[in-house]
Amino acid sequence: MEPALRAGDWIVVSTLSRAPRVGEIVLVRDPRDGENVMLKRVAAVADGACTVLGDCPEGSTDSRTFGQVPLANVLGRAIFRYGPIGRIGWLW
Repeated sequence: MEPALRAGDWIVVSTLSRAPRVGEIVLVRDPRDGENVMLKRVAAVADGACTVLGDCPEGSTDSRTFGQVPLANVLGRAIFRYGPIGRIGWLW
């Protein structure tokens, strides 16, 4: 998810009270292995599913690999980075 998120960033994820919006970073259950979760950016939402993409296309496994993700597999929305200190801030 670089440059928005980097390895080592600490984030707060909020549960969803509405459908995710295009451009938001969401925590989704990996459709290939439900034990794994990943952070991806929403590219489209339609018909009870969303298309998610990584910010670094050449190094990302996302909807181009596994297709759309059912909205039931969207666990939450990344809203705030609280560490490291120099990168603290809102994620919208």
